This record gives sequence, C-alpha cells and structure tokens, in this order.
Amino acid sequence: MRAVPAIAINVFRESVRDKVLYNLVAFAILLMGASYLIGQLTAGQDMKIIKDLGLAAMLLFGLFIAVFIGIGLVSKEVERRSIYSLLSKPIRRPEFILGKYCGLLLTLFVNVAAMTCAFYVVLAIMIVTQPPQAKAIWEAPALDPALLKAVLLIYAELAIVTACALLFSSFSTPILSAAFTVGMFVIGQFNADLKHFETIVSSRPAAWLARILYYTLPNLAPFDVKAAVVHGQPVAAGYLLLTLGYAACYITVLLLVTTTIFARKDFK
Repeated sequence: MRAVPAIAINVFRESVRDKVLYNLVAFAILLMGASYLIGQLTAGQDMKIIKDLGLAAMLLFGLFIAVFIGIGLVSKEVERRSIYSLLSKPIRRPEFILGKYCGLLLTLFVNVAAMTCAFYVVLAIMIVTQPPQAKAIWEAPALDPALLKAVLLIYAELAIVTACALLFSSFSTPILSAAFTVGMFVIGQFNADLKHFETIVSSRPAAWLARILYYTLPNLAPFDVKAAVVHGQPVAAGYLLLTLGYAACYITVLLLVTTTIFARKDFK
C-alpha cells in the first residue's frame, strides 16, 4: 500500500493545476458573499438566508468538483496511455484505485475547508454590521459551531458521490460517467421515498423492485441537516456517527466494486 499516498498526492497536484477547480471555488466563495447582500433584502431572515445559501453553495460546487475531476481520474490515464507505464511498475490495481480516490478526497477537503473559512468570514461580517435588535431575533449564533456538523455531513455526502464517479469512470466514457453520477446524486436525495413505495402501487413486483433499489442506491437524505442547524436545532452525536458509518460502509462497497471492474479490464 506504499503506492497509495504517492498516487493520492499526484492526483491532488494535478487537481490544483486545474483552472476549472479554481473557478468553481472562486464562484462558490463569491456566491457566499452575494448571500450577504441578498440577506439584507429580507429583514429578520438575513442570517437564515446566508446560512442556507452558504451551505447549499458548498454542496453544489463540491458536487461539480467531484464530478468534473472524478470522472477523469481513470479515463485520463487511459487516453494519455500513462496507465500502461503505471501498471508496469510494482503498483497493484487496487492501490491505483484507492490512491486516485484518496487524492480526490484530499482535493475536496481542501476546497471545502476554503469555502468553510469564507463562509465564516461572511458570518463574522454579519456580527459586526448588524444592530443589536437584529441579532436578538437570530435563532442560533452567527458563528454557530453546529454549522461544522452540516459541513462534515456535506463532505461525507460528496465522498459518496466521488466514489460513484470513480466507479462509473472505470467502465464508461466521461460524458456518460458525469450523467450517471449526477443521476445518482439526484436519486439519492429522494431514495427514502422508495421505502414506502409499496403503499402507493398495488403491484407486488414493483414494490419489491423499489425496496431493492432503496437498499442498493445511496440514500443521501440523512446527510442534509442544513435546516436543523440553520434554525438552531440540535444534531445528536449518535445521529452524526450513524450517518458517517453508513457513508463509510457504502463507500467501501463502491470501491470494492470499482476495484473488481478495474482488475478485469484489459488495457492491451
């Protein structure tokens, strides 16, 4: 497993050189700044709007980063034929996949951290500029540490999306991989509805199919705690650990499937 850190660092360096990455992060930070101006237009709701838009921007642009970079992790190596020289070295294919994934996770972490810092800067500006009577109606403190729980779950959600992107890139074209990954993200937001699909349809096979899809496809709804933290509602530590545990298990399964597909792929 010595090759994994080297591959991960190389992926991170390549991602940092990508101008698209800088543009996405810059645009996300600008959106957070714009949320401050939007919040000024709604008296009494400014803090909620800023927090909602800030967390939504992290998720949205983190998704773009995961998709645009994740779908090319394997396909770029094949197109440039550098995959042949890599696999000719003492690097096993599982190490190659794991290194690519860890590199993108590192890239996502750095960018989410940058967006989080910008987010808290905007919130700090709110503290300085708002009058005491406006602060009195805030449901939660501006620099609420609970916001970091929402950020952590956003990062875990993006880690699942990244694993999906890597899976699709191992056997499909970049365009199809992007479409499949975005589709998985959208489906994951509404996957919980499949659990109760049998109460809507009378067809037993359709109900069983919905139940299978419910357990097979990622369930991303539990990762959305934005509304809770914005309104000052507590997010239990047990819920946080359970959701992170689900993410870890699902990512492990995706990486195992990706490794199996990649191991059987013939590059000759």
